[in-house]
Amino acid sequence: MRTHRVFVSQLSEGERVLTGREAQHLAQVLRVQPGARVRAFDGRGLEAGGVVTQTDALRVTLKLDPPEPSAVEASLSVTLAVALLKGDKLSDVVRQGTELGVARFMLFVSERCDVRELSVNKLGRLRRVAQEAAKQSGRSVVPEVTEVQKLGSLKPDGLCLVAQPQAEETLRIVLSQPVFGQQTLSEQALEKHITERVTIVTGPEGGLTSAEVAALTQAGAHAVRLGARILRAETAPVALAAALLIPEAL
Repeated sequence: MRTHRVFVSQLSEGERVLTGREAQHLAQVLRVQPGARVRAFDGRGLEAGGVVTQTDALRVTLKLDPPEPSAVEASLSVTLAVALLKGDKLSDVVRQGTELGVARFMLFVSERCDVRELSVNKLGRLRRVAQEAAKQSGRSVVPEVTEVQKLGSLKPDGLCLVAQPQAEETLRIVLSQPVFGQQTLSEQALEKHITERVTIVTGPEGGLTSAEVAALTQAGAHAVRLGARILRAETAPVALAAALLIPEAL
């Protein structure tokens, strides 16, 4: 029998009545019936098995088992700091980044951004994209999507990497350097599940200016290039996140 994943903000053992978007999806789209198995997650790292006990068009009642910590989250905490992008490109970055295991998305405006602000509705949509991607990919944590801030106001978490196609250092060179005491972020370290934090900063379609990159590096960031090719603004953050997070699963 198929087990349906469902977002439940406050997990606890026993009966839980769902309304709104999650209930409508279960009842009207998936057409679940009493007895259907579910796997609930709270977006903060807990999961619980359960069963549907009652349904109607607007409400679904669940009986949940005791919550337990998820075992699927990455030990490496990666934040993607992404400039505002045109069209629906940010949705793609949030969706794919969430699937890869990104912990947080920080949105910012820089000098070359064509888009200068994000409406409340668009920010809400990005947060829903993160939630749906977490559900689809089997994660129990829904990444935070922050409100928009200026590039100069960013507060990177842990080691900060700035995507710059003209950078002298490659990602491999930076990850092989001692950055946390005697530890490194080499592939060997990642395979040993060393818990560290990394922030990746990527610019808009026109890239970050040399002055913006210089300001970040003077504050301790490392400018890196991923390879010989120049990546699109919506490709670079996902590629860098994958380079950090996928080795952990190999």
